[in-house]
Amino acid sequence: MWVILQPLLSAGIFALVFGRVAGLPSGGVPYFAFSFAGMLAWNMISGVIGRGATALVSYQALVSKVYFPRIMVPLSMICSAFVDFTVAFCMMIVLLFVYRVNPGWPIVLTPLWVISALLFAGGIGTACSALMVRYRDIQYIVPVVLQLLLYATPVAYSVGAVPERYRLFFDISPVFWIIQDFHWSLLGTSRPPTWQIAGSVGAAILIFFAGALIFEQMERGFADFI
Repeated sequence: MWVILQPLLSAGIFALVFGRVAGLPSGGVPYFAFSFAGMLAWNMISGVIGRGATALVSYQALVSKVYFPRIMVPLSMICSAFVDFTVAFCMMIVLLFVYRVNPGWPIVLTPLWVISALLFAGGIGTACSALMVRYRDIQYIVPVVLQLLLYATPVAYSVGAVPERYRLFFDISPVFWIIQDFHWSLLGTSRPPTWQIAGSVGAAILIFFAGALIFEQMERGFADFI
């Protein structure tokens, strides 16, 4: 129930504040559906990063007493976040029928964006979990950064509302690329540039392996700090 209520409530608040009060555009689709689609992707990304970052410290008794590939601890958070996404995605399908939104053929690409989001968030969550073993302040930094990114990324508002002089900050953000891909596939908004589509997939793979490499390099010192 909470998996569905969280994005519904967030989408409702964003639709009221950004859509009604601020009058920001939503790419020609109902604002509530637009916000929900963005929150669907964002909750999956932030869920993997937030849970993954604290995974090793939370399960330190298991990590210190039983030998197994420790990288599986933060990566296991991908599974729980994917389950949450799947449940909330069913509500997204209902909203498409309620608002009579036909995204067209791009909806078949949704699994690709889901995998990209999970790889991207999994890489960051894995790296943060390794860093948190040594630097416990990471547990306070990650939620603040995620909260700032939520509003700094067009999750619940269209990028068309962003002044042109600030567009560069969005164009270099992989999170923005992934959110745009979700909006395109689920709502049929304007197609992102080809370089951005390729970049969202490529960056996700690169960041995932980079996170795994950081984890491997720091794993040798876990016994001294955990």
